Amino acid sequence: MSIKITTELIKELRDSTGISVMQCKNALEEAEGNMEKALAILKKISSDIALKKSSRETKDGRVCIKSENNKSVLVALHCETDFVSKNEDFVNLLSKLTDKAFTEGVEKMKTESKNLIDPVIQKTGENIELGDAYEVNGNILGNYVHNNKVAVVVSLEGGNPELARDIAMHITAMKPEYISSNDINEEIKKTMTEIFQKEVAEINKPEDIKKKMLEGKMATYFKEKTLLDQIFIKDGNKTVGKLLEENKAKIKEIKRYSI
Repeated sequence: MSIKITTELIKELRDSTGISVMQCKNALEEAEGNMEKALAILKKISSDIALKKSSRETKDGRVCIKSENNKSVLVALHCETDFVSKNEDFVNLLSKLTDKAFTEGVEKMKTESKNLIDPVIQKTGENIELGDAYEVNGNILGNYVHNNKVAVVVSLEGGNPELARDIAMHITAMKPEYISSNDINEEIKKTMTEIFQKEVAEINKPEDIKKKMLEGKMATYFKEKTLLDQIFIKDGNKTVGKLLEENKAKIKEIKRYSI
């Protein structure tokens, strides 16, 4: 015997799912008023919609960091437009995913993320995809989020949380590709040497001068992309390496994510 589809029943289903009144009404009618069946129907619809939209490119989105008790978690969530990235349902979804990653672990959150994401895809009409998610542990942690689009977590050995946050802010602004010169592999050195050799070859100078010019170009290029060699954004008289040295601190770990 089917149950009468009342306004109260539709409201109950809408309150528990956040999905439109008409979709809830249709699901309840198909389920003959059975709430569990209606929920299953809506879940399948969400999954089907998500599958149809899965090929659409997600160029925008939002990043979030949660930090507490010597642990920081960074989670990124992608969508198609900036408009949806500011949508309340999307913001709440990212918050739920971040909380889950923090309390239950990143891997478990990733495994269970689809069930949380699919209904929001159905509501917003856009493809939504989980970006990267990281957990960083340490006694000295600093976090920085810029415009909800770029997030950095820095873990230090030594120093203090304020220093770690300053370095996270610096990384956000200056986008270093390497921590120290030791991180620059031979392949990228070879590639950049070939590029700069072509530039130098066109200059009408003796070979020994060209060699010095090449060395100068290489040194400048990698200095600008290496964190410890970069000039610290809050003090133009010292490098990040010097700042760390003065505070008897070392970089332990860095995680950066940019939408």
